[in-house]
Amino acid sequence: MITRFEELDWQPTAIGDLMLRRRTEPSVGQEIYEVKLGDEYLMSSLFTVAEEELANLGLAAVEGDDLSVLVGGLGLGYTAVAALRDERVRALTVIDRLGAVIGWHERKLLPASTELVEDARTTLVEDDFFAIVRAEPAADCAEYSAILLDVDHSPRHQLDPTHADLYTAAGLRALDRHLATRGIFALWSDDPPDDVFMIELNAVFDDAVAHVVDFDNPVTGGVSSNTVYVARSRG
Repeated sequence: MITRFEELDWQPTAIGDLMLRRRTEPSVGQEIYEVKLGDEYLMSSLFTVAEEELANLGLAAVEGDDLSVLVGGLGLGYTAVAALRDERVRALTVIDRLGAVIGWHERKLLPASTELVEDARTTLVEDDFFAIVRAEPAADCAEYSAILLDVDHSPRHQLDPTHADLYTAAGLRALDRHLATRGIFALWSDDPPDDVFMIELNAVFDDAVAHVVDFDNPVTGGVSSNTVYVARSRG
C-alpha cells in the first residue's frame, strides 16, 4: 500500500528542482505518476492521450517504411512508446536535456519504461534538442523521417526562454534541415491552435494542420483538449 504521495526521485537541475512522484488518484482509483519542475507541473500519467497522439498523428502522415524517428522530450515515455508501436520504425532516438529523466527510465521507474528501454530500436540521448536542431547537420548524419517534439507547454509558453526561436520561421527552417524530403514535423501543445504559429509553420512546411485532441478529464468530470501540429517538409 503506497502513501497518498510518494517521492520517487528529486534532483536539482539548471532549470529548477525536478521531482518524480507517485500518488493515488481517488477519481480513477489508480496510481498516477507526476513530474514537477520547480513549482510547475510538467506532466501526469493521468493524461497521456495527446502525448500518444503526437506519435500516432505524426507517423500517420509519414510516407514509406524503414523510418528513422527523432523525439524531442522523453518525459514519461508515452510518445516514444507510441512511436515504437508503428512497425515501420527502424530506429528511434529520444533526446532529453535532463539526465535524471533518462535515468528514471533506465531504472524502470515508470509504467512505459520497460517497453521503451528493452526495445533494441531505442536510443536515449542526454542533450539539448534545441541546440542540436539549430546546428547544421553533420555530413554523416542521417536525415529523420519524422521529428516529434514535446518539451514546452506551447509555442508561446516555453520552459526555457532560449527555446523561443524554434517557433519562428527561421527556427523551423533550421529544424527542417534535419528532416528527410517529405519528412514530418509534429509538435504537442497544451494551448488551443495558435493562428500566429500556424503562419510561421506554413512559411516553412507544406500541409500544416493543427489537430485538436480531446480527452476525458476524470478530475474535472469534463473534457479537456491539447493540440498536435503536423506539417510536411518541402525538401
